[in-house]
Amino acid sequence: MLTTPLVSDNRYDAASCVRAGVEYTFRAHRVFFCCSAEILQKDRRLTDRPLCRFHAGMSSNVVKAASPLASAVTGKLQFPWQCNLQSGRPFCNNFANTGAMELSVAQWLLVVCLVAFPLLYEWSVSFKYFCKMAFYNGWILTLAILAIPICAVRGRNVENMKVLQFMLLHIKYLYGIKIEVRGWENFNIKEPYVVVSNHQSSLDLLGMMEILPSRCVPIAKRELMYAGTAGLACWLAGVIFINRKKTDDAISVMTEAAETMLKEDVRVWVFPEGTRNHSGSLLPFKRGAFHLAVKAQVPVIPVVMSSYKDFYCKKERKFTTGKCTVRILPGVHTKGLSSDDVPELADRVRGMMLEAFSQMSSERPGKGPGGVH
Repeated sequence: MLTTPLVSDNRYDAASCVRAGVEYTFRAHRVFFCCSAEILQKDRRLTDRPLCRFHAGMSSNVVKAASPLASAVTGKLQFPWQCNLQSGRPFCNNFANTGAMELSVAQWLLVVCLVAFPLLYEWSVSFKYFCKMAFYNGWILTLAILAIPICAVRGRNVENMKVLQFMLLHIKYLYGIKIEVRGWENFNIKEPYVVVSNHQSSLDLLGMMEILPSRCVPIAKRELMYAGTAGLACWLAGVIFINRKKTDDAISVMTEAAETMLKEDVRVWVFPEGTRNHSGSLLPFKRGAFHLAVKAQVPVIPVVMSSYKDFYCKKERKFTTGKCTVRILPGVHTKGLSSDDVPELADRVRGMMLEAFSQMSSERPGKGPGGVH
């Protein structure tokens, strides 16, 4: 706080007034120079001193420069914090009190936010849901930033999927989601194959990364390629993007994927429902994945993820800890089949997956077909 010395006639030294005005300028956008100049102009006896005449002249110049702005704001150069030469109360004290008040308000706002956030997080299910989903998506984008330079060394390569898998595996621990896998032996196939899985939400990514086979890439909608850092990381990892709105483009991409599978020993992961499904069942399957398997004459391996209803529900805005079961079913061979057999193949695989999904969904958390795990 500034302390201003008194002169013999109980008035404040003009130089001190100007000096205080200069210091406050940085907090009040130079407006107070107008106040200092006005004070000096009113009391000409103070400006008789050489130092005061210098400050008065300087303040007068500032007044000329700032007067249009000050006039537009106030109509005249009168402010509540103007120095009162008669009362003996220095205006610098008012400045200090104003600054303290502003700082106090900012501190109170910070305290309110720090107290309100954890309370809302604990008491509001919806608030917790949105916070968790925001962190989930934001964290994936952040991890993609770290993965891009590593993947860029090899360029677009299916081996980069191991980098993404390694970086994403820990997310299940952050959210307290336990993943149980059954049927690992059904992945013991040396030849390429097509994995088909049910699609419930973006949390399917956790189950996929848990069991992702070697040299396996998912087929994703083209829009994902433009999802910022995540899209670039997926492209570098060899993810196959298709335009679902253009059938001809999708068929050509599938044909190219079939050739790549056989030539480079690549596995492909497909969500045949085509979109996220929160109904608690399976949507009708699109046949692109089965055309791909028949064209390449490779097996189809169904993968079923149990319902998330015990810990996740978008409609109810619920997202807690819980358990998910991932079941790998025996492969379905396609050798000798033609495109005419695709509808029957799709229906057969869907029937297998629907039966397994219903069975797992009916199980209580912590219990399997043979009892407590």
